[in-house]
Amino acid sequence: MNSGVIAAYILKEFKELLRSRMIAIVYILPTMIIILFGYGIRMEVTHARTLIIDNDRSKISQDLTVRFQNSKYFDTKVVTGITLKEALESIKRAKTDILIIIPDRFEKELLKREKPEIAVFVDGAFPVRASTMENYVKGVIFDAASTILKEKPKNLVTINNRNLFNQPMRDEDAIVPGLIGLILLVAPAILSALLIVKEKEEGTIFNFYSSAVSRGEFILAKIVPVFILHSINIFILFLWATWLFEVPFRGSFTLYWLSSELYILTSIGIGLLVSVITRSQIVAIVLTIIITIIPGFLYSGMLMPISSMSGESKIEAHIYPVMYYNHIIYDTFLIGQGLDSPKNRLYLVILLFYALFMLLLGSRLVKKETG
Repeated sequence: MNSGVIAAYILKEFKELLRSRMIAIVYILPTMIIILFGYGIRMEVTHARTLIIDNDRSKISQDLTVRFQNSKYFDTKVVTGITLKEALESIKRAKTDILIIIPDRFEKELLKREKPEIAVFVDGAFPVRASTMENYVKGVIFDAASTILKEKPKNLVTINNRNLFNQPMRDEDAIVPGLIGLILLVAPAILSALLIVKEKEEGTIFNFYSSAVSRGEFILAKIVPVFILHSINIFILFLWATWLFEVPFRGSFTLYWLSSELYILTSIGIGLLVSVITRSQIVAIVLTIIITIIPGFLYSGMLMPISSMSGESKIEAHIYPVMYYNHIIYDTFLIGQGLDSPKNRLYLVILLFYALFMLLLGSRLVKKETG
């Protein structure tokens, strides 16, 4: 390879990026994604609109309603004298998330150990949110019953619960590291998807066909600027995660950096492949978005643990590189095992394989035509 030719081509690519102002998108797009989704995605449910019908109006039922009123998870309104139909209508009109009905004789039956029943209706339009709200309600009721009775059954098991890796249960700690995996998959792929197809559209690809530049020199000159620009994003995204969102970083920065570089090469390889097989920039961008954003969300482990998947979904998750990268990223931010973990070492090797495979595949498909 002629290093002078490669350097000249690289300089040309940088000038093209500056002239087209696409270099701004390299940094604006990732920052927009991490800020919008980092603040926008919320798994925790707070201030659920809760309607309590207290038909007992006893000391214990009032104590129970106070517990709901004093919790940040519920915005509680206590009413009496309305029918079940009217209360359910409030849920249908999306004015209420949770309906709790305390029956009359609740206090008497509870003190007599007669197992009184409390009716709880939850808006199940969004199953994950509904399940979370249901668990919150159960927790408040069970805790209240245990405190009020002051006596524990002989065979009752006491559970001392402690959350590991994300002790405060912050959404930011769970979401932001996964967003880094999404961003470094999507952004480099979109930029590299325009590398060759843009020259096809504008006709400048014939300069390559008629020149003495080899295919390897041409590909290397194309991907190096994208790689350098997005390598800077590794540090920018790290800054946003740790400073803006205050996500802890407990692992090895070297592992974070090395895995991110391999992952960027994989993303560039995906974009290069798309750029080779498409004929217009619009098609290239749309295709790249489809094959990066969808798996970036569904199979990254950010919204749903890979271990909870089964069948075809679990197989698909293992096909995409985002799963392997995100496992390492979550380790570096929240756990800190680093290279002591056999799985991290294996996934690092898999990322290296993906990077080499995608770049070689895209390069092999580039043909130096004569006309």
